[in-house]
Amino acid sequence: MGGEWPEGWTRMPLADAGKWLSGGTPSTANSEYWDGDIPWISAASLKEFRIAHSERRVTPLGASNGSRLVVEGTVLFVVRGMSLKSEFRIGVTEREVAFGQDCKAVIAADGIDPYFLAHAIQVRTPEILAMVEETSHGTGRLDTERLQELEIGVPPLAEQRRIVAAHAVVERRISALERVRAKLKVAEAALISEKLAEAPERIPLSSWIHHIEAGKSPLAEDVPAGDGEWGVLKVSAVHADGFLDRENKVVRDRAMINPQFEVRHGDLLMTRANTENLVGLACVVENPPPRLMLSDKTLRLVVDDSMAEAEFVAAVLSSHAVRAQIKSAATGTSGSMKNISQGSVKRLLVPDVPRHEQKQVQAALSVGRRRVEAVQKQIAKLRTVQSGLMEDLLTGKASLPPARILASVVS
Repeated sequence: MGGEWPEGWTRMPLADAGKWLSGGTPSTANSEYWDGDIPWISAASLKEFRIAHSERRVTPLGASNGSRLVVEGTVLFVVRGMSLKSEFRIGVTEREVAFGQDCKAVIAADGIDPYFLAHAIQVRTPEILAMVEETSHGTGRLDTERLQELEIGVPPLAEQRRIVAAHAVVERRISALERVRAKLKVAEAALISEKLAEAPERIPLSSWIHHIEAGKSPLAEDVPAGDGEWGVLKVSAVHADGFLDRENKVVRDRAMINPQFEVRHGDLLMTRANTENLVGLACVVENPPPRLMLSDKTLRLVVDDSMAEAEFVAAVLSSHAVRAQIKSAATGTSGSMKNISQGSVKRLLVPDVPRHEQKQVQAALSVGRRRVEAVQKQIAKLRTVQSGLMEDLLTGKASLPPARILASVVS
């Protein structure tokens, strides 16, 4: 990539694209260093392209003792962590932040727009991930010297900013669709809350389910299963939005494969172990790919069809009232992985809603879900358009289309 650049572009190794900086972690034993107002960015918290927030925050004293401060407009990316095995996280700071040793920072050189630089690096993700090495602890590590040798093409500043603006046009349209999706989810939650409030009695979840099946976690590689291969679901496959992703790890040892744990259409799944906010997430599976097994961190709740509708049960499990019960029942030390036992799941109190009323609610939920799915398809399509457009623009394969044409593409 990048063998020939358009006239007027400069070929440049990343080492020359700006000033490179390393971060660090202030002592966690010193309370004066933490819980301040400065976001502290780590490999785990760098999840958004526009970087402005983090759950962990440091004080000015902490930033100057073991970490490093960078200003707004600094490019940050992950160089060590489990995420590097499958993705390259990069973004641009939108305020002053501190960052840890698992990240690197680049302050763009004069004449280089930081957002252009971040996009120019991001578009080389396949090459960058090919550089990742595995450490003795099993995490991924990106060799900074090899990364600095990677060459990018740099057009005049005005052209850089036009490319950045084109990306922003698509991003704004995606953001608008994501707001629509969020409103639809709020409406769904309100419908369930209303139905729960109408039910005067509570019954244990065991009244709705025959039994619970736990999965297994055979030895697996941290790469997704390919065509014809078996995979085991990652715990992150069950999303807070109530759908199943296909995130999995390939199982190559046939002796470890057990079709009994294959995920089936219509399965009601729940995460048994995850962080405090994510433990106990539930969803009903729709048209899963073949040869995906449950992990030991995932439960299959087998619903009694004479008593309940699986979609309704999943919606109830996602309600605020039941989520509060799940968090209370989950065990584990503060800040660690939380677990919920099968017994605790069976004892969860749910509204005593007759099955015919469940069907009515489920029919309304289905209409909303179809709208959400339609929006999600639009978002996915725009992401594909955005990725292809930026790759062509940032590698000089295509020139920027007129604004009216770009607007028609993303409308």
